[in-house]
Amino acid sequence: MADIQSNNPAVSGAVTRRDAAQAEAGGQEFLVFTLGAEEYGIDILKVQEIRGYDSVTRIANAPDFIKGVINLRGIIVPIVDMRIKFHLGRVEYDHQTVVIILNVAHRVVGMVVDGVSDVLTLTADQIMPAPEFGATLTTEYLTGLGTVDGRMLILMDIEKLMTSREMELIEAVSL
Repeated sequence: MADIQSNNPAVSGAVTRRDAAQAEAGGQEFLVFTLGAEEYGIDILKVQEIRGYDSVTRIANAPDFIKGVINLRGIIVPIVDMRIKFHLGRVEYDHQTVVIILNVAHRVVGMVVDGVSDVLTLTADQIMPAPEFGATLTTEYLTGLGTVDGRMLILMDIEKLMTSREMELIEAVSL
């Protein structure tokens, strides 16, 4: 299970509540976060910690979705704003905005999201394959759609997204 730390009391309470019975049933755990009106899920094992949004050091000539870098206990961590990355409109930072610190492909990367709601365990029958949209919309970073209690979660392969060709700058920035 991932070691999740948070300096946001609302987040730490949601993250520490787990349904042990579901976990023992062989489901997969997802950290649920919001971007706009949508809920997304990522593999909890990729999450190192959750932090409140703080100022970042801007990097010259970086794409807009890379907000900059932070120094996290001696490690320089690039910070990606997922709302900008997914072209989801105006970006506002408030007390609910958090940075999810991820361990992907032996690198530490932070992603800014509107908020984190909880950790859910989904069984195989609660996960449907990602729909095919053809050439007009890429779904290569989606692992499927999760349904639980009338909620629909967009399940993302966060490692595939963060290591994609368009995100190569993350590797260059973090070196």
